[in-house]
Amino acid sequence: MSNSTTATTLAKRLQSSQPYWQTEAGRSLWETQRGCLGPVVESRVGGHSLEMSMGPALMTMSAIAHPIRWSPTHQLAENDSTLVCPPDQLALPDRCLDVMVIHHWLEHLTDAHFTLQEAARVTADNGIMVLFGFNPIGVSGLARQWRKRQQTFPWSGTWRSASRLRDWLAFVDFEVERVDYCCFRGRMNAKCGEYWESLGRRHNLPLGESYMIQARRQQRQAPVQRLKFGLEAPASPASLGVTRSGSSAHYQAYQAHPAKTSQAKTRQTGMHKADSNKADLQTPEDREID
Repeated sequence: MSNSTTATTLAKRLQSSQPYWQTEAGRSLWETQRGCLGPVVESRVGGHSLEMSMGPALMTMSAIAHPIRWSPTHQLAENDSTLVCPPDQLALPDRCLDVMVIHHWLEHLTDAHFTLQEAARVTADNGIMVLFGFNPIGVSGLARQWRKRQQTFPWSGTWRSASRLRDWLAFVDFEVERVDYCCFRGRMNAKCGEYWESLGRRHNLPLGESYMIQARRQQRQAPVQRLKFGLEAPASPASLGVTRSGSSAHYQAYQAHPAKTSQAKTRQTGMHKADSNKADLQTPEDREID
């Protein structure tokens, strides 16, 4: 990975972003982003976390025992525990992270949706995924539309809206819990003013330069099997006739063969008359013999 063309390209993009975070505007943005992330991760303890950041580390306030940083190459790794691998092939088991943070990398990756899918794979069911991005509909995003396209960070890359990433998260079975906007300032090279920052954060106005998305895996409901009441097999007409003392069965037989039924009754009447006539013609001696 460290000698591949992809790793070299990602390393150049990461290095090109570092001068911005040293400026007053970059430090101000990083501080406000860290202020948004703090309440989310401060209460989470134990487990593991992974941070893919284009700036300084944001997870320094977290109480998670094993925080991990990601790097595209070994040369840019901060320490021996840094995870060095392709962003869309994280060398981690499934659902092992309590916190997954992606800081502005989705704007600078060619196949960003693959990286998001991989991040969803390694996030635990009770874990959270946090995404940072530049807001294209904020003041900075609107100013970016009017100025000439630049190749320097943060103007380079693809700025996606929070609603667009909401659709991406739904595709990987994650749902957005909340979206926080931060860094409200008029000029691009100015600091985030305390008054405007307080006002914008209080009302969560979608005009901030950056946003933070907090997402969690969707809870799938257990399938419910409804009970079916009734007979397992349809009842035959004969059985229904028996339950009604045979009247229904005889009635259906009469409806099916009325002529045969009439003939049978006629024969039975004739037989009774013949027996009566025979009894009248017999003498007392014959009756005694019988």
